Amino acid sequence: MIESILWLAVGLMVASSVIPRTSRVRKLVGGIGWGVFSIHWSYQPLHYLEIMDYANVLLTIVVALFCLLVAYIMFLEYRKGPLRIINNREVLHSKFSAQGEADSLDITSMLTSASALGALVYFPFANFAFLNTWIIGGVTSQVLWVLHYLEIPAYMKAWNMISLNGYTVEIILACTAIESIALFMGLIGAVRAPLSRLVMAFIVSVPVIYVLNLIRDIFVVVAYGEQWFGADSFIIAHNYIAKAGSGIALFIISYAVLRILPELFGMIDGLWVILSKELKSLLRRPEGD
Repeated sequence: MIESILWLAVGLMVASSVIPRTSRVRKLVGGIGWGVFSIHWSYQPLHYLEIMDYANVLLTIVVALFCLLVAYIMFLEYRKGPLRIINNREVLHSKFSAQGEADSLDITSMLTSASALGALVYFPFANFAFLNTWIIGGVTSQVLWVLHYLEIPAYMKAWNMISLNGYTVEIILACTAIESIALFMGLIGAVRAPLSRLVMAFIVSVPVIYVLNLIRDIFVVVAYGEQWFGADSFIIAHNYIAKAGSGIALFIISYAVLRILPELFGMIDGLWVILSKELKSLLRRPEGD
């Protein structure tokens, strides 16, 4: 059931993305898509409660509320017109028109397109077994090939497990960097910019992320197999060093992409302005009542 809800949400977001920006229906379909997406995320805390992962419980609740807020804003836009941000950062509703489309960014539609594209990249690998096995197996084989090239005596214990000196690392979907790749592909694909800049943004993000992720996996396998940090080598290598390195790398890559596509910064900044305004408006409403 949850998987069906997920794909319904993605389908509605994709439909919203392909509907002409001058059409009011685009906002209605997108709003419904975000509402359905919130249902998907509202089920996720149950899973994390079972495994006592309270950080992700909180995170998934926040994501569900975020989806509801975006849905609410898109329904408002359906009724009153798309939100535009003028020079003094004031948010106003405007008319659905080709001129309005050309003059300013349609923030919620860009966000919907980015989410739809990112979901289309990520969720097939997360939900379809043959794609899941293909990407995990591919990364496992590539990591092992590099280890052998470096004359490190690791071997494949199973289709997604690499052993070194009796210590085994399992490669899972999170070890393939598909989440980060999907995120950047969604963001880049949602921006209206010359093809040359879009291609450049893709080159400095997606292939770089993939290669750096292989290096990350290799580091974890070797650090754990060689027991570089003692009994807690895996935890230190994977949970601390590798994650910190990934965070720094993603920050640098994000900076490079934003330099190439300043329109993307406009979307992020505009989203913050719109969400802040509407959230404050919702919170003030009970006081007015």
